[in-house]
Formats: sequence, structure tokens, C-alpha cells
Amino acid sequence: MGDLYALDFDGVLCDSCGESSLSAVKAAEVRWPGLFHGVDSAMQDWIVEQMHIVRPVVETGYENLLLVRLLLEMKIPSIRKSSVADGLTIDGILEKWSKLKPVIMEEWDEERDVLIDIFGKVRDDWMENDLTTWIGANRFYPGVPDALKFASSRIYIVTTKQSRFADALLRELAGVVIPPERIFGLGTGPKVEVLKQLQRKPENLGLKLQGLGVQHPKRERGSSCHSQDSPSPTFRLQ
Repeated sequence: MGDLYALDFDGVLCDSCGESSLSAVKAAEVRWPGLFHGVDSAMQDWIVEQMHIVRPVVETGYENLLLVRLLLEMKIPSIRKSSVADGLTIDGILEKWSKLKPVIMEEWDEERDVLIDIFGKVRDDWMENDLTTWIGANRFYPGVPDALKFASSRIYIVTTKQSRFADALLRELAGVVIPPERIFGLGTGPKVEVLKQLQRKPENLGLKLQGLGVQHPKRERGSSCHSQDSPSPTFRLQ
């Protein structure tokens, strides 16, 4: 029996925390320009640093925008519109994000799809205007490109990242081409349902499913950021 690999992207194949944090700051400034009056580069650097810490709570990319605004409200009392920012700490975000998110979404009168669209457009603009810098803000973990290139098993990508961004990074940074029909990104359905769909495909019958990072819906919370100097386990596929 052969293997069928369904791989998550962020935190499993690629450390995209640097790019997602920078894109979130850009997108938050587009969405809430008035909040950024007087926000200097030092403040933006502080936000990006904190984003690296709180990244494990993110399930879907748009939440990065919410975190950026919440960090701003924690730091600047005069712009607070939420009831949760006063006295909130980074540890508090890590411990209570699932409860904080619906509160701030309601208090800020925000819609998930609107934030997703803004986040995607900011990334598209960055890619179009400066692809080299956008690519450089991401990195694949050691061994990932070679493992994907030389794997004998059938590979699918199942991620909450928008498919076009995963595809661009695989091609431009890892030098790997995975057919678009094997990349299941944001909007293709819950991960558990995608896995069931993959197992039902005629070409996959008899293959043993190996899911890395996508076995359970909440595994995305484990995709934390790593510094460029921190060691990462070497990635291997059969």
C-alpha cells in the first residue's frame, strides 16, 4: 500500500510569519487608516515583534488584521473601541483568543469576508510590485523543497492560506510545481471534509492517508513562528 500525503502549509512546510505579519500591518492600515496617524516605524516594529509571539492563535489569515488592531488598542488608549483591550496582555491573547475574537469583530463591526479580501489584495499588490521582497519574507523549513521534489508518494496541500499564495511560494521559493488541482486553499471547505474527499478519489483508493498538520481543524493553532536562527526538524516524506 502506498502513501497519500495531505500537508498543511504554514507552520508545516513554510514559515510565513514574517510575511503574514508585515502584510497584516499593511492591510490594517488600509482598513483603518485613522488608527495609524502618529504610528511611527518603531511602533510598527513593535507590532510585528508581538505578532510573532501571538501567531499560534491564528486559524485563518484575516485574523492577523484583528491582532494588529488589538495590539494598537492595547498600546494606545486614545484609539480604543473595544471593551477587551484595557489591561489585556500578550499572554491574555494567547489564552483567550477564541473568546476575544467574536467580541472585537462585533464591537468593530467587521465582516470576515471583507477582511479576507483586503488581506489578499494587499498581498497581491506586494507580489505584483515587489515579488522578490515578498518571497524573501517567507522561508521553507530545512529539507522541505527536496522532500517535495523527490517524494514518490502523491502529495496534496490542504491549507487555510489562499491557494495562489501557496502556489507562488512553492514555485518561486522552493522550486516545486504542484498541480493546482492538488492545492486546496481557503474557501475549498473544512480540512476534515477535504481529507474525506481526497480519500474518495478513485486514483487514491488503496493509499494510506498521511496528514501532517491537517488531521484536526484546530491543528492550525500550532503553526507558530520561528526565528531564522532557531533550529527546525528536517522534513522528510516517503
